[in-house]
Amino acid sequence: MSGHLSALNKQSYSTRDLVYDTLKQQILSLQLPPGTAISEKEIALDFQVSRTPVRESFVRLAQEGLLEVYPQRGTYVSLIQLDLVEEARFMREQLERAVIRLSCAQFPEEQMLALEHNLAEQQQCLSEPDDERMFQLDEEFHSTLFAGCNKSNTWTVIQQMNVHLNRSRMLRLSSDHHWDHLIEQHRSMVQAIQQHDAEKAERLMQEHLYLTVTDLAVLRSTYPSYFQ
Repeated sequence: MSGHLSALNKQSYSTRDLVYDTLKQQILSLQLPPGTAISEKEIALDFQVSRTPVRESFVRLAQEGLLEVYPQRGTYVSLIQLDLVEEARFMREQLERAVIRLSCAQFPEEQMLALEHNLAEQQQCLSEPDDERMFQLDEEFHSTLFAGCNKSNTWTVIQQMNVHLNRSRMLRLSSDHHWDHLIEQHRSMVQAIQQHDAEKAERLMQEHLYLTVTDLAVLRSTYPSYFQ
């Protein structure tokens, strides 16, 4: 973990933020899988900091549902809760269907170019698979849609509910590198926006986000210890 610390700008972060941000990223990327036991002492030694910023980080991560603290038993990375995955997916579906309809009415050229560049990078991930990079590009694709409709604050709110959903998405990307269908759906959405075809774009977005439901059954069967 200490390698991640050196990659961050120490001057722009407090020690607490460094520990928090790094641990959160490791949990969301499944470097720290669901159910993993972690301790303040070990984390403090790894980051070469006192236990106070580690304890504060643990509290924040627990509040976000990423850690479970059991008195006298220890602290564990939380299991993925299916009901919270579904609730986050439901919220994203309603908002993203609305946003992509807005995108079809009017979408800035700058953001359109960003989407096309994003698609090219997604395509590159097919020949050079990188789970974390593909997840990041997927996130950037959807956040660009919100930015193009002046709804970036809405995207920020969505992220507050996404922690369990994002871990299931990351698990799906890492367990199956056949991302062709995912990328093709993104490409078709861009084409629908360019053609101002709101009905098609909304249908594509609904189908795209519904993949989470069908994937969950497979993931739960393959990784039963990761789910609550």
